Amino acid sequence: MQATTEQAMAAGASEERLAHLQAQVRKAARAMGRHGLVHAFGHVSARLNDTEFLVCAARPMGCLDADDQGTVVPVEGPLPQGVLGEVRLHQQIYKVRPDVGGICRILPARVIALSTMRLTPSARHGNGSYFAPHPPLWDDPQLVRDDDKAQAIAALLGGARAIVMRGNGAVVAGSSIEEAAGLSFLLEEAAALELTVRAAGGGQGGTLLSDAEASARAVSTGGIFERLWEFLTHGDPEQSGSDRANIR
Repeated sequence: MQATTEQAMAAGASEERLAHLQAQVRKAARAMGRHGLVHAFGHVSARLNDTEFLVCAARPMGCLDADDQGTVVPVEGPLPQGVLGEVRLHQQIYKVRPDVGGICRILPARVIALSTMRLTPSARHGNGSYFAPHPPLWDDPQLVRDDDKAQAIAALLGGARAIVMRGNGAVVAGSSIEEAAGLSFLLEEAAALELTVRAAGGGQGGTLLSDAEASARAVSTGGIFERLWEFLTHGDPEQSGSDRANIR
């Protein structure tokens, strides 16, 4: 009886976590659309456990409704029916990065503009410090719909927080879906500054953060990502007052 009770309690906790992550994934998805980080394409996910993650419904993210349920995807194995082909990127990153709890596949305009020049944003200010010295570049504009490419991109990402794909957006990895959403916003902010500096003639002659400066600045304390999440999800139909406390 005790084992059965413990199993039931574990199942209940698992169901509660899944329901919570369903809502968080939808809120992150809509936030990406609301802030111009995606349009008709893109997807976000959150890790459930060592072997599974939850990816948002295969719809334009800004259009997701409260009843749009995400799909549980295995970290290893074929993608479930109806899951978009590039979700294999999430699979391969979760497989090699146990520290990653959330992933955003985004298409921000300024990041893409830089990538067409084979550039990614340098660490010039606080927002860029999280990607110092700069995100790696996957120098291929094609969609990633096979496992070999997805594995190669995960390998090139290494321990970084983001990787940019030439002419094809970026993949951002965080310790949670909330952090990944915040980092996605910061990446586009860093790209905006990079374009502004280069337009003013700064280029590599502009001031860059040193390794020590970037490391000291790329903090998560002081409610950095809690405030970013509150900002990104403000006005969301599923937003609750407990959102900041739920970040982990």
